[in-house]
Amino acid sequence: MTTAVRWAAALLFAALLSPAATAFEKHVFQRGSRDPLPYRLFVPEGHDRGGKYPLILWLHGGGGRGRNNEDQLREGNSVGATVWTTRANQSRNPAFVVAPQCPEGEMWTTVGPNVRPSARLRQVVTLVKELLKTYSIDPRRVYIAGQSMGGYAVWALLAEWPDLFAAAVPICGGGDVSHAPRMSRVPIWAFHGELDRAVNVERSRVMTAAVRRAGGKVRYTEYQGADHVVWNRAFAEPELLPWVFAQRR
Repeated sequence: MTTAVRWAAALLFAALLSPAATAFEKHVFQRGSRDPLPYRLFVPEGHDRGGKYPLILWLHGGGGRGRNNEDQLREGNSVGATVWTTRANQSRNPAFVVAPQCPEGEMWTTVGPNVRPSARLRQVVTLVKELLKTYSIDPRRVYIAGQSMGGYAVWALLAEWPDLFAAAVPICGGGDVSHAPRMSRVPIWAFHGELDRAVNVERSRVMTAAVRRAGGKVRYTEYQGADHVVWNRAFAEPELLPWVFAQRR
């Protein structure tokens, strides 16, 4: 398949997914901080309260910041949230999806070589733990995915709370290699563009290499000739969702 055909397929894929964002309920979480955290929640249709369902935590990039509880599911951030909620994917793997929104002027993490969770990202963890208590979610099947700013957040969550997650998908992010041994407990599939000018591709290269050296299970896909915006291509990978849902903690 040529690059042009792949891109056309990815764009069509994104367009087909976007309307699914309307199925996300609007909520606000206030526990753990005086400042409320807007978030959207997708609940599987007709879910059995006696069953146990996976939960996907979606962490948007910088363009999704705000307080309108909408932009984390819009435009470039839509695919990573809604890929899980299409009718076809829900029929195979019914799952909850939560998409919190980071306010403008804030970050999910610190940046630089020593990536650490921000207070806002810690609040997100508190939210996830509350959802585990409130809904019929399998604590052994909590998955995280994020792009750009959210990709950094995925690495930071793996460093601080590796026992909370069953699989991770960081796209165009970076982390702290000193925490690689902790991250090695969680299966990871990372993505990056070779010519990324927003987040240097070395950030993913060094992280995946460090986790491998620590004995972790890491898959890494680097798109040759691609810049920063590779998430449509990543979420169009046919093996990605089956790989995620096959993981258990």
